[in-house]
Amino acid sequence: MYEPIRTKSVHSTMAGTPSDFPHRSREEELDIQLAGHLAALLAVTDELCGLTPSADLETSAERLAEQVARLRGGRAPLRATPSATGDPAALHRRAHALAGRALVVAASRADTAAAILAAERMDAHADALPEPKELSTTA
Repeated sequence: MYEPIRTKSVHSTMAGTPSDFPHRSREEELDIQLAGHLAALLAVTDELCGLTPSADLETSAERLAEQVARLRGGRAPLRATPSATGDPAALHRRAHALAGRALVVAASRADTAAAILAAERMDAHADALPEPKELSTTA
């Protein structure tokens, strides 16, 4: 009544043979993600250095570049050429958000050096933001 199956099951062939494409481990994926967040933070830091030069920003940019190179197997990251235009407050907010993302990934990866650097940068960018104006309530 039924014709017998003449070919092997897709499930059995997939389970028994190694795949043709390489797989990355969770640690490798987290390294790539962390390097990307730190490289983006480095680009924003370079932009801020062009707008408001400071020794703290220069030092942090060098530390960020070292961490990105470490995570990328020694390959130095590309550095942004500052344009010297833009809103420093907006760049500090962006840098704060990027440092927060890097902190989350560094914590899940258990990378203490990157986590400390990201937390320091979050604090520095939060301190650099102007204080929010309080709303006055008059009755």
